[in-house]
Amino acid sequence: MTDTSISAALLASVTVLALSGCAPNTSNVAEGDGIQVSSTADACEVSTDTAESGTNTFTITNDGDRVTEFYLLGEDGLRIVSEQENIAPGASAQLTVSLQPGDYFTACKPGLRGANVGEAAFTVTGEAVELTGQDDELYSEAVGVYVDFVKNEVAALVPNVEEFAQAYMAGDDARARELFAPTRVNYERIEPIAEALGTLDPRIDYREVDYLAEAAELEADDPTFTEWLGFHRMEKDLWPPQEGDLNADGSSAFEQWTWSTDEDRQRIGRQLVADVQDLYDTVHDEDFAQDQQMTISTVSNGAIALLEEVAVTKVTGEEDWWSHYDLWDFQANVEGSRIAFDLVAPIAERKGEQGRQLVATINEEYDALEALLAQYGNLEDGFVLYDQVTAEQQAELTRQIDELREPLSRLTGTVLEIEG
Repeated sequence: MTDTSISAALLASVTVLALSGCAPNTSNVAEGDGIQVSSTADACEVSTDTAESGTNTFTITNDGDRVTEFYLLGEDGLRIVSEQENIAPGASAQLTVSLQPGDYFTACKPGLRGANVGEAAFTVTGEAVELTGQDDELYSEAVGVYVDFVKNEVAALVPNVEEFAQAYMAGDDARARELFAPTRVNYERIEPIAEALGTLDPRIDYREVDYLAEAAELEADDPTFTEWLGFHRMEKDLWPPQEGDLNADGSSAFEQWTWSTDEDRQRIGRQLVADVQDLYDTVHDEDFAQDQQMTISTVSNGAIALLEEVAVTKVTGEEDWWSHYDLWDFQANVEGSRIAFDLVAPIAERKGEQGRQLVATINEEYDALEALLAQYGNLEDGFVLYDQVTAEQQAELTRQIDELREPLSRLTGTVLEIEG
């Protein structure tokens, strides 16, 4: 990590966790059991619309012909309680989450863009899940430190965004281009938290193709959200396409797009500053963790989700399509993922030899991925632009990501003591 104060705090907290006791098995899921989900092009069929509170596992099978995602949404249908990303056609994946009683929704997103498919009510019944003694201490410590980490990253993001937006609004494109990648690092480390907060992430960080695919739904959720906004709209202004260039989805770069006027830049820059301030106010609210129902599975699944971000958009070069600064985001996602992992690893190790072996394997694969990334640069000195990374090198990065994704996918189940 580049922030030594964060590293020191995390090290101290992880040490506390390592010396604490272990948590009980509160799982509702027997080995090989769970809630079955089938995702297709036009449906998201869930085997039940109710479950008991506590630990539950959704096994999602992609029966369609496009990569899909599965969401468990809050009662407002906007907040993402948990998600499983990047499920290939014909593949299955598991999402393990600790749930409190309440009303939720399930949904899928085949193709990773556009409106949710098959959104349906899902009810969690039973008693509130409460931990006591060492169990409460273990889980609360990890969640508390993770929330503090998120707050610290967003606090650093606010002034960085203000400086970046000022350069963009002033037409100082050279300075804005210098600031673009380092400004985004703090955001990329905590991206899954922002993604859970309704339309904030789409306003701040949606790429053009994602916004256009979901524009009607986004405006329905937030009537003030009527145009593409945020980092990536500003990126396209700063690295404008040339005649004949294509978007990430193969469409013309000039389809439904033109350069922003000076007036546009003022509006877009001010809106990014306002949206990031909204993010700051949200995560710094004293009831944030409670309102978002953050649990140990939030932290564990956050580690997994950040690696999925790398696999879905960073390694493909789709994230920073115009600037090619993808490796900065790649590194930040990996750092954020490892921080979340480090916080729950001591709990996983307390589950016995299987847990210890899993943690050791994950650490080895993180080390290998970080060493591979280091061949292309670092956050302090900069990275190679991603359009200079060859197809063979991208394939090598993809293989190492996959080597980490497999054991990391088993982390939450191990932490919550689910066999299988």
